[in-house]
Amino acid sequence: MGPDISSKLVGRGQGLFAQAAQDEMALLMAQNFVFLEGKYNGSTITVLGRNPILATVRELPIVGGSGVFRFASGYVQARTYSFDLNTLDATVEYNVYVLHH
Repeated sequence: MGPDISSKLVGRGQGLFAQAAQDEMALLMAQNFVFLEGKYNGSTITVLGRNPILATVRELPIVGGSGVFRFASGYVQARTYSFDLNTLDATVEYNVYVLHH
């Protein structure tokens, strides 16, 4: 529900990323948002795109989904909430704008 580690878990982000640029910090991301609660339980939203991680707001396309989000399209806006230089752990907020049938 929120960025705190003790907040209620409503889903998980699962996927992979790879370095996508030679002269800046940008990742190619293939990510699924897997919902675990409520009417979206078991459904997914799939994101695939370039993420220039040092930009304040990054936009990535939604390329599909499953369950409730079958035939999904749209985009996500990612913003880094916090980043730990020691562990390289990041907390990222994703605002999701999705159309589905």
